Amino acid sequence: MAKRKRDYYAILGVPKDAQDAELKRAFRELARQHHPDMNPADGGERFREINEAYAVLSVRDSRQRYDRWGHADDTSSGLGAVVDAAQDMINDVLRRRRGKQRGGDVRYTLELSFEEAAFGASKTIEVRDPATGRPRSVTVVVAPGAITGTEKIVRGEGERGKGGAPAGDLRVIVRVAEHGGFRREGFDVRGDARLTFAQAALGAVIDVVTLDGPVKMRVPEGTQPGRVFRLRGRGVPQAAGKQAPRGDHLVTVQVEIPTELSAKQRALIEELARASGETREGAAPRPQRLLDRVRSLLDD
Repeated sequence: MAKRKRDYYAILGVPKDAQDAELKRAFRELARQHHPDMNPADGGERFREINEAYAVLSVRDSRQRYDRWGHADDTSSGLGAVVDAAQDMINDVLRRRRGKQRGGDVRYTLELSFEEAAFGASKTIEVRDPATGRPRSVTVVVAPGAITGTEKIVRGEGERGKGGAPAGDLRVIVRVAEHGGFRREGFDVRGDARLTFAQAALGAVIDVVTLDGPVKMRVPEGTQPGRVFRLRGRGVPQAAGKQAPRGDHLVTVQVEIPTELSAKQRALIEELARASGETREGAAPRPQRLLDRVRSLLDD
């Protein structure tokens, strides 16, 4: 009893409404995988089955006949020549590709400062050719807003290919150095500002270090420790270009409390405590507004 043929669509692993491009893609992939040179175990049976299925389904008339009537007798369909032609095509592709090998990718870790990563940078790096050991210079452009782990791929700058095959790629991995004064949260930058007790109580104009350099910031009177001020548009650019939107710079206030006091400083603070009703014996009525009393004490 003759062996029953499998469904051609099942052989190629495609649905019955598959387009020509999908059929072609499936055929090439399976033909390479099951070519007798690559997979001699079954004596080329699977390869012939794949070719036969594609030979029928790739031609409009024969595909319509197959969809309507199913398998036809091999001797009456004239498929032998088509199968042989398809096999010749695959053999030719394999012969041309044999001996060619794409070059491997090369990895490089690029160190950037906090500011370089924020604003973007163009860096010239030195990469050694793994085959010759000779160094070569490659320019890498990193877009604004890069973070640690950002990968930049430079096509064709990896290992050389063999037999005329294309070179591999250079894969540059970004590593951003920490900043001593502030840290990044998304496109925002966070930092601290240290105020003296007098500045926090009376208000002041202080210098805040940002990505753009020192910026004047007004601190209102009565500012509490931990209060956060927002300097809009002083954060990390969200795209390239001078007009690109930027995040903000968030400033958290830290109030410095002196650890060693002179006799005069102690007397002033004790007077302040008495004026605000904070005595050791308990609270007393406040004779005047606290901030006004602080000003008068500091002005004496």
